[in-house]
Amino acid sequence: MARHMDSGSASMAHGASAPVLEVRDVTKTYGGRGATTHALNGINLTISAGEFVALMGPSGSGKSTLLNCVATIDAATSGTIMLAGTDVSRVSRSRLADFRRERLGFIFQDSNLLDSLTARENIALPLTIGRVPAARIETDVVAVAASLGIEEVLDKYPYQMSGGQRQRVAAARALVTNPQLVLADEPTGALDSKNAKLLLESLEAMNQSRGATVLMVTHDETAASYCRHVLFIRDGRVFTELDRGTDSRHVFFERIMQVVAVQGGVDDAR
Repeated sequence: MARHMDSGSASMAHGASAPVLEVRDVTKTYGGRGATTHALNGINLTISAGEFVALMGPSGSGKSTLLNCVATIDAATSGTIMLAGTDVSRVSRSRLADFRRERLGFIFQDSNLLDSLTARENIALPLTIGRVPAARIETDVVAVAASLGIEEVLDKYPYQMSGGQRQRVAAARALVTNPQLVLADEPTGALDSKNAKLLLESLEAMNQSRGATVLMVTHDETAASYCRHVLFIRDGRVFTELDRGTDSRHVFFERIMQVVAVQGGVDDAR
């Protein structure tokens, strides 16, 4: 299960699955002398293979900064981020694009699809760039599209799809390479409740059927309730966590709401 540990701890127990992500004493500081912002303050967490984890917290808590550091979009000021045994800070600039494509999948609030490509071509893009044989590309694209229920839009362009369909195509593109970690940044933020539910059910199914490891930043308690584990971040640290265990999604939602109520809401500026 996902776990955090205090910054002073040297080690921690892991579950049976190997850790995909290990964040150790990570800090991120912006600005200079007299105008310094500490976005991350020695944060620690471990996510094992096959987990579906939500990061929640108030605006400015550091959750998106952490996601950007894990994604190698931003660099930590200090500490270590290990992705399947690789220290992301040691990946050379010339290798970063390949590293992201081969190891990571991304789902953003805006689907970020290429308007000039069909859904089939958008999903295939990371495989095409990786020079995967054409026959395998078609097989993999059809398989992931079927698992997300978007076969009917494969030959449509983004403008011909609903917002929910575009997000599921984006999810398919993120998952088609079987990345070690999928990073989802507010993936339901631009969707209505019906399409958000469809996307979250799809991600939940992909986590269970394909063993996809997903780390999702969200401010939405309903979205978080689809996950197996929720880490609550405040002032650049994990301050508490919830494990779903055998709870129904409804019961887990109520537990998440209780934590949010105690901390004053995830949408409040800190």
